[in-house]
Amino acid sequence: MTDIDAPLAPDALADRLAEVFALVGPLYRRAQRAVEQAAPVEGLSVGVRAVLDLLREHGPMTVPQMGRAQALSRQFVQRMVNEAAARQLVERIPNPAHQRSSLIRLTDTGAAAITAVIAREHGVLRQAGGQLTGAEVAACVRVLTQMLELLDHVEVN
Repeated sequence: MTDIDAPLAPDALADRLAEVFALVGPLYRRAQRAVEQAAPVEGLSVGVRAVLDLLREHGPMTVPQMGRAQALSRQFVQRMVNEAAARQLVERIPNPAHQRSSLIRLTDTGAAAITAVIAREHGVLRQAGGQLTGAEVAACVRVLTQMLELLDHVEVN
């Protein structure tokens, strides 16, 4: 095992993870701005895009489930669902597991909108340079997942 492959000591790990946090914030904000700037193309806000993508990925969900999955307040998710419903991108359907908390699902219009957004975004992401390997991307996902799990206890509502 080389030095780069060895587990980091706690202080060194904290320093390196702080570097990751320092990059994640600007990366997220720039990605958010890119979605907002492209909004005239699909007409979706960042929040509605997140709701549509979550439903595309997981199928019908309740608002509280979506909030937990995205670490967003239930109130924010509800506003985004209301916005999407007003545009007929999502619809409420009965929830057999809970009478008061409807399931939210994509409409055909919503599915077409999020499919167009994803296709456009993938076109941009294909341009990433640096000859990244699958192992490097897997390591990045692993690190970010660990960092997210470290903050699982943080309340979002």
